[in-house]
Amino acid sequence: MDCCHVFINNKQAAPTAEQLMRSRYTAFTLADVDYLMKTHHSSTRPIKEKQEIFNWAKSVQWMGLTVIGTSKGNNTDKEGMVEFKALYIENGQLQAIHEKSIFRKDKAGNWFYVSGQHH
Repeated sequence: MDCCHVFINNKQAAPTAEQLMRSRYTAFTLADVDYLMKTHHSSTRPIKEKQEIFNWAKSVQWMGLTVIGTSKGNNTDKEGMVEFKALYIENGQLQAIHEKSIFRKDKAGNWFYVSGQHH
């Protein structure tokens, strides 16, 4: 997703929770674990799993992202939720991540992924 490289390359911060979620999906397709860690809220950041996440992201073939819906998460909000479905192929099998992700904005105006509920 060319639209997300401006966020991943630190040229600007994602202005909405949905844009951050889309940039994080793109980072997964690139196995850019540094960006994933940077945009994961410090209270839930899985630093110990960094290598595992990298290995997994490199091992699957990403097939696409569909945003199902959002709640809040705009420029003026402090929190937001993005429901999405991401398709990938792992070990020859089509798989899906269906998640409602929670995002929170810090005092500086930067969005962070906090947690997700899988469906």
